[in-house]
Amino acid sequence: MRGNIGYLGLIIFGLLAFTISTEAQLQMNFYAKSCPKAEKIVSDFVDEHIHNAPSLAASFIRMHFHDCFVRGCDASVLLNSSSTAGEQPEKAAVPNRTLRGFDFIDRVKSLVEDECPGVVSCADIITLVTRDSIVATGGPFWQVPTGRRDGVISRSSEATAIPAPFANITTLQTLFANQGLDLKDLVLLSGAHTIGIAHCSTISDRLYNFSGTGQADPNLDSEYADNLKARKCRSPDDTTTKIEMDPGSRKTFDLSYYSLLLKRRGLFESDAALTTNSVTLSFINQILKGSLQDFFAEFANSMEKMGRINVKTGSDGEIRKHCAVVN
Repeated sequence: MRGNIGYLGLIIFGLLAFTISTEAQLQMNFYAKSCPKAEKIVSDFVDEHIHNAPSLAASFIRMHFHDCFVRGCDASVLLNSSSTAGEQPEKAAVPNRTLRGFDFIDRVKSLVEDECPGVVSCADIITLVTRDSIVATGGPFWQVPTGRRDGVISRSSEATAIPAPFANITTLQTLFANQGLDLKDLVLLSGAHTIGIAHCSTISDRLYNFSGTGQADPNLDSEYADNLKARKCRSPDDTTTKIEMDPGSRKTFDLSYYSLLLKRRGLFESDAALTTNSVTLSFINQILKGSLQDFFAEFANSMEKMGRINVKTGSDGEIRKHCAVVN
């Protein structure tokens, strides 16, 4: 028995050492020797161009989120074709059809490739562009350890791992837990809805036919619902009109999103769901009682945590020459 315990201990120690070794490959300044100018090239490009289209900051954080929730943060969302015959790539899945900013990522990748061919991954570029664009438009800063490698598999069918705007709290908790994220991360990362826009199609049922009732969702403030129907989403068939997720404050990374939740004015059912659980509701109240700097710090922690989801490092995956195609 003692021998078996010793053998088991060696196995556990070996697995732990492997885990630590793999995690260690994702580190700050990973490209310090292999491509020392890489991160500056990214930040300089973002600083120069993001102000021409500041709404892209919200698009990038959404792209990063959608990428990490499917196969980890491996840039699989950028691929133009599927690895599986007869199937579309992630990019073609319903949650990803309104993603923007692919050309911007390609331009950054091209500049980095000119400096250091075959060194910097598209996965790291997404992560860095996301952080830098949020910072450049007045949002929080967070650390971005690098060393991710790019995936070679992309399947639209796997996009079901991305939380839908109509998800309830049970589904949200499950989908986040599947990625190693907890309820606090759920509340904090949802705070990204303080910037950006959505399409009327994402709330059509909530406004016009909630749960097949032919009425608006009773959990949505009636005045807000009436205003949306009168001024924005005037038809349940509207698929083109864009609406603010944080009305009056969509260009500012602030706490107003959480204030709206308590007024029953969260745009999505998934937003409103955060107030239906005592734990998530408590986190919302804590955020509102704290300062904006406190929120920025907590948000930063969750973003860094998300950026580590199932990353490929070492010899796993590849460094794509072009982000839209595998080598």
